[in-house]
Amino acid sequence: MPDEGRRIFRFGVFEVDAADGELRKSGVRLRLQDQPFQVLVLLLGRAGEIVTREELRQKLWPADTFVDFDHSLNTIINKLREVLGDSATNPRFIETLAKRGYRFLPAVETVAIGIIEATVSLSEAQDPIAKSPPTTSLLTRSEDLPSVPHGYTRVLFLLIQILYLSFYIAALARLGVVEELLEHTFGHPAWITAILVVSAAVGIPVRLYLLSAVAFDVAGLSRKFLRLFPGIFVLDQLWALSPFLLAPQIGLGLALAATAALIYLPFSQRTLLLMRERAKSQG
Repeated sequence: MPDEGRRIFRFGVFEVDAADGELRKSGVRLRLQDQPFQVLVLLLGRAGEIVTREELRQKLWPADTFVDFDHSLNTIINKLREVLGDSATNPRFIETLAKRGYRFLPAVETVAIGIIEATVSLSEAQDPIAKSPPTTSLLTRSEDLPSVPHGYTRVLFLLIQILYLSFYIAALARLGVVEELLEHTFGHPAWITAILVVSAAVGIPVRLYLLSAVAFDVAGLSRKFLRLFPGIFVLDQLWALSPFLLAPQIGLGLALAATAALIYLPFSQRTLLLMRERAKSQG
């Protein structure tokens, strides 16, 4: 592996030039003292792994140096978090492992003499969706999206969850009317009614979970949603067909337009959460 001083690390909007001792955010250089910078480079070089407090002590202070190690290291980590816009209680970059050390959470791209190494973070190792190679994914990636204020994405995502929750509750509350529509459209096969009831019963707790998670700003929600996405996608596609039940009243064209919009909604939810995550990572 190339020497550490000849590498450039990239994570999110940040870039670290180990040779020049520079930390940049969206191309703008940030001020960072030497010792916090050394700690950052060490953490980046071992992203997803635990860097022990003893390793940091050996890196920063020679054996014959007398220093209040705990206080000094805590100060260095706090300065590093301040520059990155991170938090000890809700870490997005540096995780503290009590009495053990620290771990760098996001994925890090390492550029060394024209060679790109992919360093996979702990969260990606546990998330098969996040591990998928970007070049093979047909879905939007976080880095492809613009930075949008957190409040906008939050409100739009909440409105989508309320929309689905209204569908489920209205269908169950007026099940007799829905059965009449199913009978008129499909000859009322019992399995269609069963699918409707079961999917609504499953959808209600899912939407309540997503509503509360966004309302209370739960950490790591985008990763949790990506794990749920296959199931949510199937659920949403089933309910995307519901406008055709109203085709006699609203017309086939309007029913088709409404279905097309509902087919897109699971993808829009995924995009909104990725935009939310990107806005938070940019501080």
